[in-house]
Parts: sequence; structure tokens; C-alpha cells
Amino acid sequence: MNNDIEISVRSPAAYALAGEALRLMQDHGVWPTPLNYELWLYVAGDPECPLAQEIQRLIAAGEVITEDVSESLASKFIARLKLNDEVRDAGLKLTRELASITEVIVDAQKAQKTYGETLEGAKRSMSAVETLSLRGLIDSLTEATNAVLTQHNQLENRLTESSREVNRLRKHLDQVRMEAMTDALTNLANRKSFDEALDAHCGSEDLSSLLTLAVIDIDHFKRFNDTWGHQTGDQVLRYVASVLARIGRPPRLAARYGGEEFGLLFPGESSATVERLLNEARTEIASRVLKRRSTNEDLGTVTISAGVAQREYGEDSFDLLDRADKALYMSKNNGRNRVTLADDVNAASSAA
Repeated sequence: MNNDIEISVRSPAAYALAGEALRLMQDHGVWPTPLNYELWLYVAGDPECPLAQEIQRLIAAGEVITEDVSESLASKFIARLKLNDEVRDAGLKLTRELASITEVIVDAQKAQKTYGETLEGAKRSMSAVETLSLRGLIDSLTEATNAVLTQHNQLENRLTESSREVNRLRKHLDQVRMEAMTDALTNLANRKSFDEALDAHCGSEDLSSLLTLAVIDIDHFKRFNDTWGHQTGDQVLRYVASVLARIGRPPRLAARYGGEEFGLLFPGESSATVERLLNEARTEIASRVLKRRSTNEDLGTVTISAGVAQREYGEDSFDLLDRADKALYMSKNNGRNRVTLADDVNAASSAA
């Protein structure tokens, strides 16, 4: 959350903020689930934030804020907000570390200056003192030398500590970035990560670079969820994700795009190769009889449908994704449990 909201949830004003979030949900027919509550708490705290503006746009367009829509919004906006908070906090800690290091360095510079002045004074005094007076001069130089050595040791220790802290913060930020780009349920990349990777590939200066995109949907998942419950539905999502993860290892990318829909990117691979891989995954998923872990009850089988599109010369991410979606719809319309190429959609359209 932004600073204003973060402060308010730790004050009496939190009750008013929570009440406003619940009122907004009720006004728009949104169920007060934990995810929806978190979303609308952001909206109540900052009605002008990008998340609030996107929700306003959806409502104005007549969209219903369903569970899938909420998941999509959370994937797109909340992970980014939390990452921004983590980056801001880490930045403040780094600033404090640098300020502390600067202070130690300034103290060391002062000590060195004092030491230099002491040496210069000793140099001027050497010719004027008698031999018996040298002991006091040597003691003075020894004391000044020890002071500088102590200051240097303190500086070295402080720099070592700060180096460890900076490394710790860097590792923490790397972990936060990874979490912000990962779907918590399936451990695949999330929609934000997928969209960024797709945009990066399609925004490449090499307009002819080979890229194939696939969108996958679990058939009749809502019916399965309604019959067996969300926890069992989550188990199915994780299973399908595990199969897709095996064919989506880097440099490929497998992501949960939202709800029961997944996306895969295959850089440098043709649609024919991707069709073969997805048919193998589809067959594996359809052949497994699922069982409920808690009771060992037979749940039957699930199937997936997929649409595959190979990027055309200079094609942008929106058009590529749209062609893959149309291929997915054809898979659904032709009986599900199948993989359809975008070229097949074009051929069917031409024949019609």
C-alpha cells in the first residue's frame, strides 16, 4: 500500500477505511472475499490510483467484477504496489547505510588531518628540542598514530558491516521481485511476468525473430470447481501447472494467465513443434485419474484445450495473443481436449 494507507491501517481511521472498502464492494455487487477486500482497500485509500481507475473503467464498460477479474487485477496491480513498497523501504535502508558510512569516513578524514598537523608540528619541533625532550614528542606521535589506526579499523569494520547489509538487501529485493512475478498458487510466472516477456519479444528490433505463443484453458473447470470445491480445484490447477512447467523451462516461459487459463512462450520454436509438445501434455493430463488427497475419492479426469499462434513478421503482442485466443476458441467449439493452430482458424475462415 502507499504510505497514507499504511499509516491509516495502524490508527483509528482504519475502521473508516475498512467501512468504505466494504461499502464500495456492496455498491458494486462484489463479494467481500479476502482478495476483494485487499483490492478495494487500495481503492478506498486512494480513489485516484491506477487500480481504482482500471476498476472504474471496467464498471463503466459494463463489466462485472467476478473472481477471475479480481485475480487479474490483483496480478496486474497489487504485486506491483507491494514491490514498490519493498523497493522504497530498501532504498530508505540503503540511504541510512550510506549516511552512516559517510559519517565514519568524515571522522576518519578529520583524524587523518589531525595526525598530519601533529606530524608537521613535530617536524618543526625536532630541530629545536633537546634529546631528553624527544620522549614526550615520540609519545605524542605514538598517541596520534594509534588514534588514526583505531579510526581506520573502525572504518574498515563499518564498511564490512555495510557491505553485508547491502548484499542482504540486494538478495531480499531479488526475492521480492521474483515473488512479484510469480503466481503464488502454481509457482508459474504470473500474468504481469508473461505480458512483460511477450512485449519484450514482440518489441525486439529483429522483426522476424521466431516466437510461438500458446494459450491453454482447463475444460469445464468451473463445473469441476462447483462440484468438488475450490481447494480441490486448486489441486487441479497445480497439477496442470506442473505438467506445463516441464515443457515451459527457460528459455521458454510458462505462466498462469488468470483463473484456469495459462500462457506459454516458445522463443525460436515453430508452431508445429509447439503443437506436438502441447498434444503430449494434453494426452498426459487427460489420461490421469485424479483423486482427492484427503479422502482418496475418485474425481475423474480433466482435459485442456489450447490455441497456438506463431508470430508473423512485425506482429505486435496484442495481435499475436488475439490469434492464439481465436485458436483456443476453435478448440473449445470443436469439442475441447484438442490443440488448434491459428493457421487452422485462418483456413476455416477462408473456406467459409
